[in-house]
Amino acid sequence: MSETDPHIHVEQKVMQAGAAYRNVIASMLGRAPDAPSVVTTGCGLQVPYAMTSPRPESVTCLACREHAHRECLRFAEQVEHLSRMPGAPITGEQAAEAVERVRDLAKRFSG
Repeated sequence: MSETDPHIHVEQKVMQAGAAYRNVIASMLGRAPDAPSVVTTGCGLQVPYAMTSPRPESVTCLACREHAHRECLRFAEQVEHLSRMPGAPITGEQAAEAVERVRDLAKRFSG
Protein backbone atom coordinates (compact mmCIF):
# COMPACT_ATOMS: atom_id res chain seq x y z
CA MET A 1 0.00 0.00 0.00
CA SER A 2 1.47 3.32 -1.05
CA GLU A 3 0.87 6.35 1.15
CA THR A 4 1.53 8.71 -1.78
CA ASP A 5 -0.95 7.19 -4.26
CA PRO A 6 -3.42 10.01 -5.01
CA HIS A 7 -5.73 7.91 -7.18
CA ILE A 8 -9.21 6.64 -6.47
CA HIS A 9 -9.40 2.95 -7.38
CA VAL A 10 -12.10 0.33 -7.88
CA GLU A 11 -12.28 -2.92 -5.93
CA GLN A 12 -11.07 -6.02 -7.77
CA LYS A 13 -14.52 -7.61 -7.43
CA VAL A 14 -16.31 -4.75 -9.17
CA MET A 15 -19.78 -6.28 -9.16
CA GLN A 16 -19.53 -7.01 -5.43
CA ALA A 17 -18.32 -3.56 -4.43
CA GLY A 18 -20.10 -0.81 -2.61
CA ALA A 19 -22.97 -0.31 -0.24
CA ALA A 20 -25.64 -1.70 -2.59
CA TYR A 21 -24.03 -5.15 -2.55
CA ARG A 22 -23.65 -5.06 1.25
CA ASN A 23 -27.33 -4.07 1.52
CA VAL A 24 -28.34 -7.14 -0.51
CA ILE A 25 -26.28 -9.37 1.78
CA ALA A 26 -27.78 -7.68 4.84
CA SER A 27 -31.33 -8.15 3.57
CA MET A 28 -30.68 -11.85 2.90
CA LEU A 29 -28.84 -12.63 6.12
CA GLY A 30 -30.29 -10.04 8.47
CA ARG A 31 -26.82 -8.87 9.32
CA ALA A 32 -24.65 -6.21 7.71
CA PRO A 33 -21.06 -7.14 6.86
CA ASP A 34 -18.39 -4.66 7.85
CA ALA A 35 -16.60 -2.77 5.11
CA PRO A 36 -12.98 -3.92 4.95
CA SER A 37 -10.26 -1.45 5.95
CA VAL A 38 -7.96 -2.47 3.06
CA VAL A 39 -9.00 -3.93 -0.31
CA THR A 40 -7.29 -5.28 -3.42
CA THR A 41 -8.00 -3.09 -6.41
CA GLY A 42 -8.49 -3.76 -10.10
CA CYS A 43 -4.91 -2.65 -10.77
CA GLY A 44 -3.59 -5.08 -8.15
CA LEU A 45 -2.69 -2.62 -5.38
CA GLN A 46 -3.92 -2.92 -1.84
CA VAL A 47 -5.34 0.42 -0.73
CA PRO A 48 -7.55 1.70 2.09
CA TYR A 49 -11.23 1.05 1.37
CA ALA A 50 -11.79 4.82 1.57
CA MET A 51 -9.63 5.23 -1.57
CA THR A 52 -12.05 3.18 -3.71
CA SER A 53 -15.33 3.95 -5.38
CA PRO A 54 -17.91 1.94 -7.34
CA ARG A 55 -18.85 5.12 -9.25
CA PRO A 56 -17.00 5.43 -12.59
CA GLU A 57 -16.93 9.22 -12.38
CA SER A 58 -14.88 9.02 -9.18
CA VAL A 59 -12.29 6.42 -10.27
CA THR A 60 -9.06 8.11 -11.38
CA CYS A 61 -6.79 5.05 -11.76
CA LEU A 62 -6.79 4.16 -15.47
CA ALA A 63 -5.86 0.51 -14.89
CA CYS A 64 -8.78 0.17 -12.47
CA ARG A 65 -11.16 1.79 -14.95
CA GLU A 66 -10.06 -0.68 -17.65
CA HIS A 67 -10.45 -3.59 -15.21
CA ALA A 68 -13.93 -2.44 -14.21
CA HIS A 69 -14.93 -2.02 -17.86
CA ARG A 70 -13.90 -5.60 -18.67
CA GLU A 71 -15.53 -7.04 -15.54
CA CYS A 72 -18.84 -5.28 -16.22
CA LEU A 73 -18.92 -6.55 -19.80
CA ARG A 74 -18.10 -10.08 -18.63
CA PHE A 75 -20.87 -9.95 -16.03
CA ALA A 76 -23.39 -8.64 -18.58
CA GLU A 77 -22.53 -11.54 -20.89
CA GLN A 78 -22.99 -14.01 -18.03
CA VAL A 79 -26.41 -12.61 -17.14
CA GLU A 80 -27.46 -12.65 -20.77
CA HIS A 81 -26.32 -16.25 -21.21
CA LEU A 82 -27.80 -17.54 -17.95
CA SER A 83 -31.14 -15.80 -18.50
CA ARG A 84 -31.71 -17.90 -21.64
CA MET A 85 -31.36 -21.18 -19.78
CA PRO A 86 -34.48 -23.16 -18.88
CA GLY A 87 -35.66 -22.44 -15.36
CA ALA A 88 -33.92 -19.07 -15.11
CA PRO A 89 -35.14 -17.22 -12.01
CA ILE A 90 -35.66 -13.96 -13.92
CA THR A 91 -37.63 -13.15 -17.03
CA GLY A 92 -36.01 -12.23 -20.32
CA GLU A 93 -37.21 -8.66 -19.86
CA GLN A 94 -35.64 -8.41 -16.38
CA ALA A 95 -32.39 -9.85 -17.70
CA ALA A 96 -32.35 -7.43 -20.63
CA GLU A 97 -32.86 -4.51 -18.25
CA ALA A 98 -30.04 -5.71 -15.96
CA VAL A 99 -27.71 -6.28 -18.92
CA GLU A 100 -28.46 -2.80 -20.24
CA ARG A 101 -27.67 -1.23 -16.84
CA VAL A 102 -24.39 -3.14 -16.48
CA ARG A 103 -23.31 -2.36 -20.06
CA ASP A 104 -24.07 1.30 -19.38
CA LEU A 105 -21.86 1.07 -16.29
CA ALA A 106 -19.10 -0.52 -18.41
CA LYS A 107 -19.43 2.33 -20.91
CA ARG A 108 -19.10 4.88 -18.11
CA PHE A 109 -15.90 3.17 -16.91
CA SER A 110 -14.42 3.27 -20.43
CA GLY A 111 -15.25 6.94 -20.98
